[in-house]
Amino acid sequence: MSQWLKGKTVVLGVTGGIAAFKGAALCSKLVQAGADVRVVMTASAVKFIAPMTFQALSRHAVAVDTFDEQDASVIAHIDLADRADLVIVAPATANFMAKLALGLGDDMLTTLLLATRAPIVVCPAMNVHMYANPAVQYNMDTLAKRGIRFIEPGEGQLACGYVGKGRLAEPEEIMASIGRLFDTPKLLAGKKVLITAGGTIERIDPVRYLTNDSSGKMGFAIADAARELGADVTVIAARTSVEPPAGVKAVRVESAEQMLHAVLERCAQADIIIKSAAVADYRPLETADQKIKKHGETMTITLVRNPDILSRLGELKRPGQVLVGFAAETERLEENAQDKLRRKKCDFLVANDVSLEGAGFGTDTNIVRIYNEDGLVADLPQQTKREVAEKLLAIVYDRLQQEGVAKA
Repeated sequence: MSQWLKGKTVVLGVTGGIAAFKGAALCSKLVQAGADVRVVMTASAVKFIAPMTFQALSRHAVAVDTFDEQDASVIAHIDLADRADLVIVAPATANFMAKLALGLGDDMLTTLLLATRAPIVVCPAMNVHMYANPAVQYNMDTLAKRGIRFIEPGEGQLACGYVGKGRLAEPEEIMASIGRLFDTPKLLAGKKVLITAGGTIERIDPVRYLTNDSSGKMGFAIADAARELGADVTVIAARTSVEPPAGVKAVRVESAEQMLHAVLERCAQADIIIKSAAVADYRPLETADQKIKKHGETMTITLVRNPDILSRLGELKRPGQVLVGFAAETERLEENAQDKLRRKKCDFLVANDVSLEGAGFGTDTNIVRIYNEDGLVADLPQQTKREVAEKLLAIVYDRLQQEGVAKA
């Protein structure tokens, strides 16, 4: 049996839900994979499954009480926090995630999580309506912005009798996710990646503006994936519906001109530039200093052309630098994408038909085609924006490798 976690210390947190029994199966699999597993249970968890079960599986004493210090030479929760290579909480209840989002430290597990610098993986499990509750989703979103990873629950029959999303992911799924976390090669280590995201804003007056439906989700997914590949990532973000991922440098701008200046300040140092932002083509000729009052039945606003950021980047592109553009289309996708790629001097052009369900602005999924100077490189069916990001970066990495061979 593969000991792919040999030498790794994994802290397994178990909270008070009926799915705690699956935590025992997960503990066993972690041990079989070679991990040194240290189990921390909440007071509620021991109502569902005895600590002795985890002690037998992990071959270590189980921590429950913050003040039950077994070794006077160390402070238990700090010692575990420092030694952990990974902390995984399975199952994670709604109450536990709320405490974690608030930064509370009222038991052994929450204090350990406040102290650790190891990656944290949370596996929620609860009633389907609890999982969908806006408060729970808000807390999960808050934690995700702090860099905590989630393994989503599965759908099926729940202990409460309902059928729906809320069942703890199977131990095999959790192990596969942990494997991806540890096995992700740092292909972009030492590389600087510059990404634009979101939709620019063009002011009409202090309270009105022109914009578009871009959420920033695609750009942020690329930024997060690039960070996990070891890159030094900077995101220049306009208006977005979500926050930038943890671990990247975020520069906030508003208009197309502001984005242009921010990009030009940083583009020379970048090895990879990915321009996924939806930039307004035009802006008002004049921006009123005060709110424009209602006069007459019609209103005319004169628009002037905005600078073309992608074209400027294409002109400035240095040897060895990879430039990726995006094109949101509603018709003649291939023709428009290849034309844009040639005109803007991109290495790759990512095109999507935003009229398709599951693609484009605001969604968590996308459907894209990736082109280079020779034509279609990849035709990606509907999948999460993170999956699209990973495939795009794999293609970009291959181009960097080719550039390196060419130089040699």
